[in-house]
Amino acid sequence: MAVTGRDLHPQPAGNTVAAPRIQWPQVQVDRQYLRIGGLILFGVILLNLALGRGQLWLDDLRYGRPRTMQLSEYVGHNERPGQPSHFVAMNLNRRVVVIELPGGDSSKAQTLQGPYLFGANEHLTPVLLRVQDVNNDKKGDLVIAVKNEEIIYVNTGDTFRLITDDERQQLVGAQQ
Repeated sequence: MAVTGRDLHPQPAGNTVAAPRIQWPQVQVDRQYLRIGGLILFGVILLNLALGRGQLWLDDLRYGRPRTMQLSEYVGHNERPGQPSHFVAMNLNRRVVVIELPGGDSSKAQTLQGPYLFGANEHLTPVLLRVQDVNNDKKGDLVIAVKNEEIIYVNTGDTFRLITDDERQQLVGAQQ
């Protein structure tokens, strides 16, 4: 193919009309408003970061690492007056673990395995404990709270077991 400087597509001579240019309206924005908006945006981002880190710092102070909570309560397991059972709940590498020392006696320690926590930063989620008689048998049952979920362990008299589906349905029916 040859290279030439000649116009290969000549325009017809005569009246040629150029396409009109569209003029968009010019909007003048005061630079002061842009600065104020930028500062507000920067402040919101900074506040969001500070609140997230602040909550993490408070959880570190309250629960430590790994996240741990302790509770002493009378549940009827090898206890004497002045010697309640001692519970230690931990989030141990995303696995919820509860250790019970019946009557404070470490030689009779029992371990309850809880759920495995999935998701980002779940190893930093606190595990909360409380003792409550949920099935009205006059024995304190163990309630483990993780995020917005509660796991109930029923007191059998000498140990704890996970609540059954039938017992859960009875509790839900009684609450409604």
